[in-house]
Amino acid sequence: MDTSYPREDPRAPTPRKADGNTHTALTLGAPRPPPRDHLIWSVFSTLYLNLCCLGFLALAYSIKARDQKVAGDLEAARRLGSRAKCYNILAAMWALVPPLLLLALVVTGALHLSRLAKGSAAFFSTKFDDSDYD
Repeated sequence: MDTSYPREDPRAPTPRKADGNTHTALTLGAPRPPPRDHLIWSVFSTLYLNLCCLGFLALAYSIKARDQKVAGDLEAARRLGSRAKCYNILAAMWALVPPLLLLALVVTGALHLSRLAKGSAAFFSTKFDDSDYD
């Protein structure tokens, strides 16, 4: 049973006007913003073709969230939109972290090799006399 919205008390008296018609007044809470489905972000994550197809999973959850929002089930749309957001964040991390790690490894490797080259340059630049080979 869905109890996410406030219900009226059935025992509450209904106000009556002089003409005999009954009217019901509902007091609603503060309106919540509509759920976000992160569809555009998911499309770009899918097109980037990241590892483990996380962008495609995000796209699937985004489409489900949009369908639930159109159907009127806002809680399910919020839940599915949140999952789409999580998959988009994971896809972005998988797309950004490995190249940054690779760049850091290349830079540190180049620095290490330059230090080794400076130390061994003196060995290879040594000139021998012809008398050393006799």
